[in-house]
Amino acid sequence: MAHLEPKEVLARNLRRIRTSTGLSQEGLAARSGLHRTYISSVERGQRNVSVENIFAIARALGCDPQALIDARSAEGDG
Repeated sequence: MAHLEPKEVLARNLRRIRTSTGLSQEGLAARSGLHRTYISSVERGQRNVSVENIFAIARALGCDPQALIDARSAEGDG
């Protein structure tokens, strides 16, 4: 399997974890203190996300930040 770009790894993991928790993008945005359109652009792989925002998103999802950047988990989501 081809290796994913880092932004795509984050995008796939974020989408998978967010949907598994039943949160909408708007709900995640509210919990994380980020804007819904920002969350949407991260899920589309269009953003270089800061470490601070990775941690904010992870806290809002109740997961470890590592779960958002784990390439092995993202590769199975194609």
